[in-house]
Amino acid sequence: MVRPTLDDPLYYLHNFRFVLDWLEQRYADLFDAAERDFLSRFPRLPVPAQALLVRMVMRKGRHFRAVTLDYAEIGPAATAVAPLLARGWVSAEAALSLEELFALLPRAELARLFAEPLAAAGLRRARKAQWLAALSEGFAEPRPPRDWGLDAGAIYTLELDALCERLRLMFFGNLRQDWSTFVLAELGRARYETVAFPPEARAFAGRADVDTYLQLQRCRERLEAGEAVATLRAEVPPRQARPWLEARRAKLLYRLGRDAERGGELAEAEALYAESTHPEARCRRLRVLERSAWHERALALAEAIAADPRGDIERRQARRIQTRLHRRLGRAPLPAAAAPAVATHTLELAPGPGRVEWTVREHLAAPEAPVHYVENGLIPGLFGLLCWEAIFAPLPGAFFHPFQRGPADLAQGDFRARRAALFEACLARLDDGTYRDAIRRHHRDKAGLQSPFVDWALLDGTLLERALACLPAAHLRLCFERLLQDPVAHRAGLPDLIQFWPDERRYRMLEVKGPGDRLQDNQRHWLEFFARHDLPAAVCHVRWRDMAS
Repeated sequence: MVRPTLDDPLYYLHNFRFVLDWLEQRYADLFDAAERDFLSRFPRLPVPAQALLVRMVMRKGRHFRAVTLDYAEIGPAATAVAPLLARGWVSAEAALSLEELFALLPRAELARLFAEPLAAAGLRRARKAQWLAALSEGFAEPRPPRDWGLDAGAIYTLELDALCERLRLMFFGNLRQDWSTFVLAELGRARYETVAFPPEARAFAGRADVDTYLQLQRCRERLEAGEAVATLRAEVPPRQARPWLEARRAKLLYRLGRDAERGGELAEAEALYAESTHPEARCRRLRVLERSAWHERALALAEAIAADPRGDIERRQARRIQTRLHRRLGRAPLPAAAAPAVATHTLELAPGPGRVEWTVREHLAAPEAPVHYVENGLIPGLFGLLCWEAIFAPLPGAFFHPFQRGPADLAQGDFRARRAALFEACLARLDDGTYRDAIRRHHRDKAGLQSPFVDWALLDGTLLERALACLPAAHLRLCFERLLQDPVAHRAGLPDLIQFWPDERRYRMLEVKGPGDRLQDNQRHWLEFFARHDLPAAVCHVRWRDMAS
């Protein structure tokens, strides 16, 4: 289906219709009677009424001043809103709290409505926030607009916000994306790979899945509003069969655990972490057990993690705690983990006008040895181009709609396993020598498409060709294999700079640290990986000449 462009003044209405058609094709069996009624009646409304409703849906909040609903392509709001009022989809008499009223009305209108109490309190010249605080006790109950002294039809309230939120969730598979996604796509600021959507790839298998997502969302919002952890824990849904939905549940449990831990409720935090499958939950639980002096239980958990770690980060964190626990419990010390020595250089330079990395780049660069600032853009970018087909494979639970930057299961532990054959086929190109052609082809054919790995602004043709000329296939495979161990965590922490010697077909990577700056854990882990495999990488410490002793 071809979507409209922004040249069409009703582009937003056509986009909304596109969503409704998409949902009817894929989720007709998940709608209740009220939702089916909306889907059947909406297209039969007059176009101005349809357009006004969509304008309200796509704006923030539920309440709107009538004077702000004046759109040239719609015409008079009073005419357009009439069918919506008749259907009950919009109300002109919904009760508003004082706070909602203050959010809607300008200062002059509020001064007129509350002239007497403000004058009596001597606050006519005070700020709106002071007015609200002073009036709150006397106007505690919500009232319809007329009881606030407003004219009929001054305020319209959208009564379909919950239904439209549900439709947006079912389309996007999340509540993070909103209707502006269409606009960004139509402006060309965000372009997406075309992925097939077979029936088994639906985000939601049944209506209960949608209900569970919304329940998790409400719990998260209430947690952020300060509601007690114990109350919310009782309302967390049970374990979910769909992995991506269970991942959201696990994240909520983890957040509840963190909140309980910060509040000193360690037993509650430990129980929440134990129930969560979030990647960081086991190590947080381990810290709570250690902090609570439950050392034997902590050691048992540390040993379980060591036997079956969920990634390199968890393994390292657990080992640090395990070492401390051995000491506290009088156990034999663990053998020291062998960490390879990381090469280190020191440069004494005059301060430059920009970032320290740029100063080092300018200092080291030579015509025969160019230097690029790449940080986390080069290795992940090459991986993303080589493995494009595997990353964007239309597996169930991976792609739910046409506006996804990458697969929804990217952070799940079985991301690679579910695509094992596809990734092996892509990585095999490193062995047979066809990887350069594949990377160049995807760089050309997929240029500008959203990707969780490729930074198109950084990975231009010059950098690409120098990298393909100087980075051996064996080195790329090593890096790509580590990246696949944890695609989310390991795509960060890579060195800032890379220097090429094209005539010699060699390179080196440099992590730049200015005065007082230290290596982060993910940077150190990558550097140790490079050292272990004899890949040319080093830390470059910079001292400014005017700071040198």
